[in-house]
Amino acid sequence: MAMAAKGKTIKKKKASSESQRPQMKIVTSDVCAVCKTPCDRGISYLARLSLPGAVGNGVPCVLTLPVRK
Repeated sequence: MAMAAKGKTIKKKKASSESQRPQMKIVTSDVCAVCKTPCDRGISYLARLSLPGAVGNGVPCVLTLPVRK
C-alpha cells in the first residue's frame, strides 16, 4: 500500500492585479477608420475588409493599453 504524506498543505497562488498582464481592446473597422494615429495592424485590417465578402472580427489596438504608473 502507498502511504499518503501527512501534514502537507497546498498553497494556491492568488491572482492579483500586479501579476496580470495588461490587455489590448479589440476594435472594429469603424474605430480603425477614424483613428488619429493609424498603425500597421489597423491599416492592413482595413485593407482586408475592403475586399468583397470579407468578414471582420476586430483587431487588437495598441493604443488601448492601460498606462502603467
